[in-house]
Amino acid sequence: MKANIKTYVLSSVLLVAFVVSTNAQTRKRTTTTTRTTTTIAKSVPNRVSSRRVEYKTPKKKVVSVRSVPNKTVIRHQGQSYYYSNNKFYTSSRGRYIVIAPKIGFRIKTLPSNYSRVRFNNQVYYNVSGTFYTLNNTEYEVVEPEIGTLVYELPDGHEKVTIDGQTYYEYANILYEKVQVQGTRAYEVVGIVEME
Repeated sequence: MKANIKTYVLSSVLLVAFVVSTNAQTRKRTTTTTRTTTTIAKSVPNRVSSRRVEYKTPKKKVVSVRSVPNKTVIRHQGQSYYYSNNKFYTSSRGRYIVIAPKIGFRIKTLPSNYSRVRFNNQVYYNVSGTFYTLNNTEYEVVEPEIGTLVYELPDGHEKVTIDGQTYYEYANILYEKVQVQGTRAYEVVGIVEME
């Protein structure tokens, strides 16, 4: 009788183990994992009033020279500007001050230090932070499209803050530091509207 009980108990245990094992293998998991992703919407400036822009150095040092050799006079919107040594100048009190060229300025030949930038099927020619496009036979200064990438900021750029976010500004163009395939780049994110 003891042998029959042992056999009965042992076979019952094996049967239960087999059934549990079979159910465990065929049962689908019903556990779900829920992840909550919070996206912080960053306000990209696009067009920003100059009143909202805070410069790290409130007053920029203005450098002037007494003469500009081999200058070419460019008339733009009723004013005379001067082009020499790949730079634009304006005249003030008998001295010449380097300026970023205004939108609409045109030149016949690009300086040798230009770089070609392609964005949205548009080809820009970037010369020290100034963007040109080919317009007939001349190169015209234009605003770059939002999203255009450059890999170096021009000399004379300034660090600025808008609504607590840090950007870089040159010639009223706002850049934001980004990573592109592990390389540091700067994306055009806005234009400062002078008021």
